[in-house]
Amino acid sequence: MECAFVGAGSVARRYAAGLDGSSLELTAVCDLDIDRAHSLARRHDAAAYADVDTMLADVAAPVVVNLTSHGAHAQVTRRSLAADRHVFCEKPLALDARRAADLVATAERRDLGLACAPINHRCDAQRHVRWLLGDGRLGPVRLGYAHAHVGRVTEWHDDPESFLSVGPLYDGAVYPLNCLVSWFGPVQCVRVADGLGPWPDREPETPERDSHVEATLAFATGPTVRLTASLYAPHRSREFNSLELHGDDGSLYLTDSGALAADADTVRVGGNGRQYVDTPHPAPRDERPYVDGPARLAAVVASGGRPVASARRATHIVAVCNAIESAVADGGPVPVDTHGVASPDLSTPPVRPPRDGRDSGDQQSPSEAPDSKSRDATIRLPPVGFGCSRYRDGEYVDRIDSVATALDAGYRLLDSAELYGNEGRIGELLDAPGSPDRDGLFLVSKVWNTNHEHVVEACEGTVEALGIDALDCYMLHWPTAWAYQGPLRDLADKTPAQQEALTFPTDEDGDPESVDVSLAEAWARLERVHGRGLTRTIGVCNVDVDHLERIAAVANVLPAVVQIESHPYRPRRDLVAWCHERGIRVVAHSPLSAPGLLDESVLSEVAADNDVTPAQVALAWQIDRGVVPIPSSTDPDHVVENLAAARVGLSAADSERLASLADPDFER
Repeated sequence: MECAFVGAGSVARRYAAGLDGSSLELTAVCDLDIDRAHSLARRHDAAAYADVDTMLADVAAPVVVNLTSHGAHAQVTRRSLAADRHVFCEKPLALDARRAADLVATAERRDLGLACAPINHRCDAQRHVRWLLGDGRLGPVRLGYAHAHVGRVTEWHDDPESFLSVGPLYDGAVYPLNCLVSWFGPVQCVRVADGLGPWPDREPETPERDSHVEATLAFATGPTVRLTASLYAPHRSREFNSLELHGDDGSLYLTDSGALAADADTVRVGGNGRQYVDTPHPAPRDERPYVDGPARLAAVVASGGRPVASARRATHIVAVCNAIESAVADGGPVPVDTHGVASPDLSTPPVRPPRDGRDSGDQQSPSEAPDSKSRDATIRLPPVGFGCSRYRDGEYVDRIDSVATALDAGYRLLDSAELYGNEGRIGELLDAPGSPDRDGLFLVSKVWNTNHEHVVEACEGTVEALGIDALDCYMLHWPTAWAYQGPLRDLADKTPAQQEALTFPTDEDGDPESVDVSLAEAWARLERVHGRGLTRTIGVCNVDVDHLERIAAVANVLPAVVQIESHPYRPRRDLVAWCHERGIRVVAHSPLSAPGLLDESVLSEVAADNDVTPAQVALAWQIDRGVVPIPSSTDPDHVVENLAAARVGLSAADSERLASLADPDFER
């Protein structure tokens, strides 16, 4: 769709930088400085103008992108709407809420689309925060701190006059406010505010409004947020556009509310009494261009829509800034008009941000999966899960602190088993304040070899220990059956010798004491567990294609998940392909623990090329081929690092180099 820019300054150049990859075509540029207009227009084979009305009369572009100075936004938007153009306006929409509301009313009356920057609430880091807020990790959020340190624009901007004219609220505070209003709904009132004018004596140009403002905002849905906006505090200070939110059960820190991309450490979460840990967005870094805002407006207009929602939110944000100034001048509290912005339903969990627009590696929808005997044959899983086994480096270790760290970091698939003996303790953690809502978790457990004749009993014990109504997936840990030793409850409370005796029974020759229970019989018992509603799906671990074909021949319910040992030494390509052809998800246990794997030179070289670690490369390789790795670690840094592997995008050449590591003779 054709568009016209009004304004050709530095922000216009940022918008123009993304045009080639968008659906927009720039046909005209208007600026009071005609030389500046010509300079930008020439790069895009567009016409240049010095007068808005002349451009609107000459050019038929249906979308106007208003990139003028702050104080000119309302006037240029009004003239463009009067010429029946859809408008995307840089922030703020106006400097007065009544004028902004008039613009929205005009757009609706003339059946036009009107949208306003910023677009930060649609960017990856901010969407990740919204997801974390919605899954119950923080509990009710009651307090927050927001910073908007625009900095001394005379030192870093080539045209500071507009910033000095409007002050820090209408330029800087808009970023955190846009996020907060998107997440929590409208501000109910400004409780109190103060403004002051610190400024270096050496500067010949001074702000026309308070250079530093602090205000306390009460949101209709509950949170109270202290907002600090400043032209004096440097924009390179420790707090730039940060947001910190505190709930009953945890806290969250967003380093930059205006970030157009999510870096691995942009979002951090801490449970009550625990240190913050990085909570990486589960997808490769994807910087949203400035032009995404007008391009989105154009796409909605092309489909017949006439959006004004972002303009309504922008109007409310202007009203908040107006109310802060009123509170500074006359005291508070000052009520704030919602201007049609509704309060969101925070009890409804949002959809998790997808990886590369995909459902975290899903290969097919259930309806597309051939030979499917269950509507659950294809399920959505996070790109990386967390293994909860206590057995590490030849001994049993406590894992609860690392599981808690994993939940803080953003893991939502926990892989447990009755063999691990710690499901009761995991259940206590899941029941504690600050655990993610049950609907946001994918909980896996496995029946041990000694219980193939007692699958229902074993599953009931696991469900009770975890304190849940049903598992998301219950699996056969191994296809082989051993002699029953009674219920395996709370193994972690027993000595290692007692654990070994119960879980690895042996005959007189010291071999595993097996029993005559076929794989088909064990699977039928697993199906009965599924039929009783104790688990949403069922699966099997440590099998080959022959095992799977034997199950498929007799199954009423196909496996939804198959878990195998897999890593670059042992890619298991045939098994993975067999599963994906049938819509079965594949999970890789022990993805990093193969002896010597992380010391491989190929892995190190690919890691260096991508500025990541060898472990992240090994995990990203799994994710790229639609396999969900479940690494296990007790080191908090490694826990976060492993999850951040979902952000690594390997090239085809990288994958080919890793394929060279496959070893058909690999054995532990």
